[in-house]
Amino acid sequence: MTVINYSQFNVLMTKYGSQVVIIGFPCAQFYNQEPGKNSEILNCLKYVRPGGGYTPQFTLTQKTNVNGDPSQMHPAYVFLKRVCPQPSPIIEETAYISWTPVTPNDITWNFEKFLMDKNGVPYKRYDPTTSPLELVNDIDYLLKQ
Repeated sequence: MTVINYSQFNVLMTKYGSQVVIIGFPCAQFYNQEPGKNSEILNCLKYVRPGGGYTPQFTLTQKTNVNGDPSQMHPAYVFLKRVCPQPSPIIEETAYISWTPVTPNDITWNFEKFLMDKNGVPYKRYDPTTSPLELVNDIDYLLKQ
């Protein structure tokens, strides 16, 4: 299981302001880690995980699927998975898989990240364990382009 310091996403928003857009896609496909209703997501973040009054400074979508039947997935994930190579090993623990069909380019866990340039062209896909702050060099590079 991946542990991400949620506040690092807010650090990126503070550092870059309107130069970047961060979008979070809540998903319950990974061991049902987002079991609640859409209306409960912000309160869960604020009071449970990560808790401590956390409020995201970035956009959150409605809960969505990121794997499985493309007609049930958010269109961004259909596109991104098609053009960005898999950064992690294919999922080996089948107990965590709750979707069909399973494909080699599936998202392996919450917090996989995709970085796109200012024209919306995908630049890189990051493993779920990659800290958001580890994207700083790549973000700086893309902003200079």
